[in-house]
Amino acid sequence: MGLWVKITKIFKGKGNSSSFKEEKPTRLSQYKEKRFSGKVEVDVGEIKKILGNPSDLLIREFSYYGVAAAAVMIDGLVDKMVVIDGILKPLMVEAKIAREKPADPYKSLKEEMLAIAEIKEVQTLDEFLLAVLSGEVGLLLENCSVALLASAKGWASRSVTEPMNEVVVRGPQEGFTETIRVNTTLIRRRVRSPYLRFEALKIGRISQTDVVIAYLEDIANPQIVEEVRNRLSRIDVDAILESGYIEEFIEDDPFNIFPQIKHTERPDKAVADLLEGKVVILTDGTPLALIVPATFPEFFQAAEDYYEKYFIGNFLRLIRVLAFFIAMFLPSLYIAIITYHQEMIPTELLINIWASRSGVPFPAFVEALIMEIAFEALREAGVRLPRPVGQAVSIVGALIIGQAAVEAGIVSTSMVITVAITGIASFAIPAFNMAVAARIYRFGMMVLAATFGMFGLMMGFILLVIMLCNTRSFGVPYLAPIAPLSIPDQRDVVVRLPRWLMVKRPKHFRPLDERRIKEGLRPGFPKGEKRR
Repeated sequence: MGLWVKITKIFKGKGNSSSFKEEKPTRLSQYKEKRFSGKVEVDVGEIKKILGNPSDLLIREFSYYGVAAAAVMIDGLVDKMVVIDGILKPLMVEAKIAREKPADPYKSLKEEMLAIAEIKEVQTLDEFLLAVLSGEVGLLLENCSVALLASAKGWASRSVTEPMNEVVVRGPQEGFTETIRVNTTLIRRRVRSPYLRFEALKIGRISQTDVVIAYLEDIANPQIVEEVRNRLSRIDVDAILESGYIEEFIEDDPFNIFPQIKHTERPDKAVADLLEGKVVILTDGTPLALIVPATFPEFFQAAEDYYEKYFIGNFLRLIRVLAFFIAMFLPSLYIAIITYHQEMIPTELLINIWASRSGVPFPAFVEALIMEIAFEALREAGVRLPRPVGQAVSIVGALIIGQAAVEAGIVSTSMVITVAITGIASFAIPAFNMAVAARIYRFGMMVLAATFGMFGLMMGFILLVIMLCNTRSFGVPYLAPIAPLSIPDQRDVVVRLPRWLMVKRPKHFRPLDERRIKEGLRPGFPKGEKRR
């Protein structure tokens, strides 16, 4: 017992283990308060010492009206043509042609000579290095205790292309990229509101990853925005390499298998959520944006639902909801009926099923488990292999293995059909993280069905409902507006009403401005004209 208490204290950070005593400061933090010496040669030497004089460090020393100066940059993070035309050429050539030596070289350099849109002033060495490592050009001038930063970012990046994982037949065909400034631009193009806010922060002691909080100030609830700020500001890790790192730190229930945060690579989808009063979190280095809060019904909604006529979108959405329940409950329903409740099957169908199972040596649960594991392994292999090979492996492998398993008497044909329908249904769920959650929960349902039959199936369903009812996403009920029930918000849940009837925004997000559409916009014939 004493050993268990000691281990618990260690994992909580209260033990005597040296690894939990205190955090070691990063090397760059040692220079946090260090200021520039005012000597270009000394400061350049210090920069080389801190960075280890890497091969991609570019330092261009020159003379500005007889005063020693230097431009510091990282090769590959800056646009060299911008550096040459906007910084070096004005300072080294045009300055001497244009005028005599100014009384204050630093003021002249800052206010007159640089043809750069964004210029900042820094006073400490760590700020200077962080900016240079982010793609900016640092300028040092002799006898100056401050340095200038000129924005000349320009690295190789992927162009805006069609989203690979959220394909639509009708709608915009451009998706987010790995560059955060491109992503903010894609949002800004669609929302020309002066109330659109982009709040920037850096997360990760080593990576210093750029993260942007986007919201509409006149719509989003300030409490939700503040909660997002608080959860992001408390993250203290060495690096953030993808938005999934952030997701695990800010979700409400880390032990819930169902996703509590949406992610998308579609700018139009992110903007649609902004207009409902949600907050979008953009992370540099990934095309996936996080959207909070998120509710359960939203994971079955696709962007195309709002671009096609409402009855087309409703039909497709109902298919997705049906596919979700099939993917989660069909194998367990088959196991329960075959094992305990054969009287529920029509006689002719029961005879055919038992005929196909006559040579199978395993019970229905083991049979289903074998096929489900094989199907999941094939699906994972198809994802991890190169695209042309992966598709062939997943399709041909499923056909060959299914046929061989039936001929060998390991599984029955009815089980192959059940697993195939289940797999197809899981592909119809638009949100990948929700589809995976359904696949995981399906195995638990199979165990309950094999143990207790239909009673176990109902038990699993009740546990699912209880779990979903107890889940929150940034304080918003996960099943809203179904539970708690809100009749006015049922206009866009299981089915979507015509757009001219969706007058108000969902109340469960507590938006500041509830109205989004003017009333009385129902289309029809002009006044005085009768329908023929």
